[in-house]
Amino acid sequence: MNVLHNWKSPDQELLPEFIIGGAMKSGTSTLHRILERHPRIFIPNNEIHFFDIDNILAHSDFNSFDRKDLTWKSQSMEKDAKKMWDWYLSKFQGKKDFIKGEDSTTYLESSIAAKRLALQDKQIKLIFILRHPVDRAYSNYWHLLRSGRAMFDFEDTLRYNPCSVLNRSLYMDQLRSYYDYFPRERIKIILFEDLKRFPKETIKGVSKYLNIDFNEFPEKAFGTHYNRSARPKSVKLQILKNRYFRAWGNSHYKNNLPYSLMGDDKSIFKFAGNFLHKVYSRLNSSSEFEIPQINNDSRQLLNDYFHRELTGIDDLTGEDIFNRWFDTKGIS
Repeated sequence: MNVLHNWKSPDQELLPEFIIGGAMKSGTSTLHRILERHPRIFIPNNEIHFFDIDNILAHSDFNSFDRKDLTWKSQSMEKDAKKMWDWYLSKFQGKKDFIKGEDSTTYLESSIAAKRLALQDKQIKLIFILRHPVDRAYSNYWHLLRSGRAMFDFEDTLRYNPCSVLNRSLYMDQLRSYYDYFPRERIKIILFEDLKRFPKETIKGVSKYLNIDFNEFPEKAFGTHYNRSARPKSVKLQILKNRYFRAWGNSHYKNNLPYSLMGDDKSIFKFAGNFLHKVYSRLNSSSEFEIPQINNDSRQLLNDYFHRELTGIDDLTGEDIFNRWFDTKGIS
């Protein structure tokens, strides 16, 4: 049986016309907020992660294990394809007159998402935002820390769990899957640095790619950077919390999936845990504290690593990326 068959949409018209596929911590939220201000564009509020929703490496929190019944709750197209597609396509119901889009920051690193998107008859356009790989990895670390998943400081994370922060900066291997399945004219690469410094010029290029009128954007759509990185008030306390209360991490996904992970547990322990989590979040808020600069030697170590790993990215994409990030010695 061809398991990919279920991944072809039963309603091609409701599929989005474009997808912002990452990379994580590279300005996806900012691009989303700008584009949704255009009167012809509709984008659902939250990331959907549909085309790699069953990828346990990308979405370990989309699964839960019931230790009483020794069973898993997970997202599966094979269980009920209609339920899965109804859930996804409902995000775009009533929006057929719009240019529809979605953003999911895990798609870039997911070769299975590339394969599943290529199955669709609709000529979906892809947009990928790339950021200097070291800056992206460092920002990714602070995201993992705030969301309950980083259990060490940055340098020890590089020693003990480097994949958690470095993998999503390996753009060469990730993009190659998409260029294998899609023609170059359906892949748009932009740089975070350009979106931040030259938002209007960057959005003009995106507007041409999506065939929309740039002049229809309101002036207030520009000049705002969304989802800024921040640090908890006490980093050490956050690390301790993450180590001993890992289950609190990313709990907001549990109800926003085709197969809900929420159980019927109404015990006092569950309510007490939720209460303590809310109290802790207020006491160690991360909304007012900027992240510190990366250690210079850590930056040099990672610059050298990514200089080796990303050599050739310009040939793959046809864009001027590598020399803008690195000089001949690999130092940004």
